[in-house]
Amino acid sequence: MTSEQTMLSPLSPACCGRLAARCAAFARATVALVAAMLVAACAPNHEQVLQPPQTLIAPYDASGGDALWAVVPLRNESGTTVADPYMVSDKVVGAASQVRGVRCLPLNRTIAAMRALDLQELTRPEEAEALAKALGVDALLVGSITAYDPYNPPKLGIALALYTRPGFKGRPTSSSAVDPRKLTYQPTDYSYFPRSAYANAPASVVSEYLDGKNHQVMMDIKAYAAGRHDDRTALGWRRFLASMDLFCEFGAWHGVNRLLQHEWIRMARVPVADSEQQP
Repeated sequence: MTSEQTMLSPLSPACCGRLAARCAAFARATVALVAAMLVAACAPNHEQVLQPPQTLIAPYDASGGDALWAVVPLRNESGTTVADPYMVSDKVVGAASQVRGVRCLPLNRTIAAMRALDLQELTRPEEAEALAKALGVDALLVGSITAYDPYNPPKLGIALALYTRPGFKGRPTSSSAVDPRKLTYQPTDYSYFPRSAYANAPASVVSEYLDGKNHQVMMDIKAYAAGRHDDRTALGWRRFLASMDLFCEFGAWHGVNRLLQHEWIRMARVPVADSEQQP
């Protein structure tokens, strides 16, 4: 045998045993790691924790049934044609329909009644009286879109005015019509805020400008989103800022909420007739 040949001695049985043991341990660890990864991948996500959303309650006497509202399609006074008055009006209907103690007619029914009466919008008291009689409501909700910007951060201006039938004190009826003299104004008109002529004033008026970058608006959105979204999503409550449709949904609910706050104060001041005080 020459010196260039390499002499390889065979492994001893003890070395072969140790090597086999190490290979087996590594294989078991690899299998355990792969199994753990598969279990983690196949395991379901954490169950969503459900919580009740904030509920709006009307201050009306519900002993005879819920009060009946109707929403007249909002006017677009935002100065932009991007705004969809019917979409925002439908959001207002949805917000009013969530109020306990209030039933709200679908927007399509109000539009159908206006078309049946050949009305594009309410311009005369006779038209308002005919619409109120056809709908048979306790109150009409009219309003305007005063600002609309769907770009980030979104902005929405909304003005709402609630006109109730004469003598409405929170006891609903479907036979009384709304006073047509009170339906010819728009929420942005100065005449909505008379100093003495209360007979021509709406029951309650609100005007809101919601700016998506305003911290108070963000806090209101976060409170509104509680119980109305899946908190496991990436955006969380901020999804109401990422979608103009959802932002309008919040804006309509916020406007109706403020309107009801005024209604609670108004109903607390309504005098009770002597006949109603007697048992």
